[in-house]
Amino acid sequence: MSAIRLLPDLLVSQIAAGEVVERPASALKELVENSLDAGAGEIRVELEEGGIRLIRLSDDGVGIPPDDLPLALARHATSKIASLEDLEAVASLGFRGEALASIAAVARLALTSRAAGAEHAWRLAAQDGACGKPEPAALNRGTVVEVRDLFFNTPARRKFLKTPATEYGHCDEALRRAALARPGVSFELRHNGRVAWRQPSSDWQGRALAVMGEDFGRAARLLDESAGELRLYGLVGLPAYSRAGRDAQYLFVNGRFVRDKLLGHAARQAYRDVLHHDRQPAYVLFLELRPEQVDVNVHPAKTEVRFRQAQAVHRFVAQVLERALGRQGSEDRERGTGGGSPQWSSVKESTLGGYPTREGAGQGSLPLAAEPRAYYAMLAEALGGGRSGDGLVPGASPFAEEALGGEPSGAIPVSDTGADVPPLGYALAQLGGVYILAENARGLVLVDMHAAHERIVYEGLKTALDERRLAAQPLLIPVVFQATALEMATAEESRPLLAEMGFELAPVSPTHLAVRALPAVLKDADAERLAREVLAEIHQVGASQALRARRDQLLATMACHGAVRANRRLTLPEMNALLRDMERTRRADQCNHGRPTWFQLTMADLDRMFMRGK
Repeated sequence: MSAIRLLPDLLVSQIAAGEVVERPASALKELVENSLDAGAGEIRVELEEGGIRLIRLSDDGVGIPPDDLPLALARHATSKIASLEDLEAVASLGFRGEALASIAAVARLALTSRAAGAEHAWRLAAQDGACGKPEPAALNRGTVVEVRDLFFNTPARRKFLKTPATEYGHCDEALRRAALARPGVSFELRHNGRVAWRQPSSDWQGRALAVMGEDFGRAARLLDESAGELRLYGLVGLPAYSRAGRDAQYLFVNGRFVRDKLLGHAARQAYRDVLHHDRQPAYVLFLELRPEQVDVNVHPAKTEVRFRQAQAVHRFVAQVLERALGRQGSEDRERGTGGGSPQWSSVKESTLGGYPTREGAGQGSLPLAAEPRAYYAMLAEALGGGRSGDGLVPGASPFAEEALGGEPSGAIPVSDTGADVPPLGYALAQLGGVYILAENARGLVLVDMHAAHERIVYEGLKTALDERRLAAQPLLIPVVFQATALEMATAEESRPLLAEMGFELAPVSPTHLAVRALPAVLKDADAERLAREVLAEIHQVGASQALRARRDQLLATMACHGAVRANRRLTLPEMNALLRDMERTRRADQCNHGRPTWFQLTMADLDRMFMRGK
């Protein structure tokens, strides 16, 4: 007697449902994707008990002809692909043809639809995977799907569901992701008979701000860059708007929400030296590329993807985000987001906008070693400053006078337009040996001198290292360790690139590798552990990114120890030299640990504090 048997169709569908339908939110996601693929312009969702008792979705899409209703609930039946070529370049959200069949296997499902041009709608009910016959029904247009009593026939699965409130939260999040992906579609969510939220159709920026909130909008930068057939656009939150979890990270590939390790690593790489400790960044990002360049058929849930040119995509995303975070922020005022009352929790008001910058300018030297006398002599000449019978001519810097041996003045004249005043202004004093107080055209600037100097030193160290190849430090005694087959292959394939980075790995047997040299800046690292971690990351993102991350960790530590310490008394020219170097340094808004380096108080804020004009 044979021990191998064919499984019943219902059991096969229930097994498949375990991958596709994990909870009510999973079912809702599949239904919403079907509606979007059907060209819906309006989607309404009603939930009861967090979707456990009821999920009802209504759309105004093209509808389903009555003859196709039974096929819509059949396994592996779809209108979206017909060949392997279609699968390799799929542009629709759904394509596997198993979502509705899986849901029908673990819930009571009813599908009502009216195709365009049909005299009336038709309704088809299914339970335990068995479908009835289509019956006439009343519906103006589109499709309505009702999913009742999820997992009623699989009690073991139902026990894994959380409380209705928790399941509702997951459904809410799933619908918000869909709303972000398709801003031109209007969405409505009802729960237990009450409207939870509505989102009218909008452009992507309006939808992103509506979903993420105003606080995010005030602490986010706009980006839109392309390279060949790759395009990345969206809103990237500044480090001051960091979160404890990943709940504010939305990444879409060709309109599909994904949780991709490669792209996640690229984002972490961009934030690596501006984010505080274990905080998580916030962003809404849209990556576009040709459909044939990305494989979406990795997992039935379709939230994982695989790129044909993974390292190129990783490098592009990381570099675009790094530029956005390191940009000096003049575009913030061009967008009209500057001005008004600054938000102390936001870096939107603390960007070094309007100052001409050069990549790497001023990063190789420290402000305390600057030549303030020469600097302010040139500044005074450029501003046309000098003495008249009434004192300093408006527009001249009093600290230019002090640097040249003149007497310091008690106030800084500022022109009406503020055109002659740098973004961070001129230093007034030092407070508590920690903070620099300065005046610019907008009001009062407060600078954490250690945090600011730490960033300047760090960027200077990186620039110095990037201008030459990393030196290798040969090990007196090579470190030999047992390696896996994948580690052996990766080390062999990446040997030239590793050598450029100062890293030498050589096989000493079919199963052992020897570390013969390390990058000089990492010479004190645990050689075996470093080698294993680097090889693992090389396999995923490439050698240069893997080694760069470890190099930057060391440089950040060196910068922290090399920066000017608290309680160090600075002269006014030294303070001003520090402010000028901040204006020339990338990412000067935050130190290497993500702490802000400066804040702005406008004259309007000071007037409100002192109730002037009341």
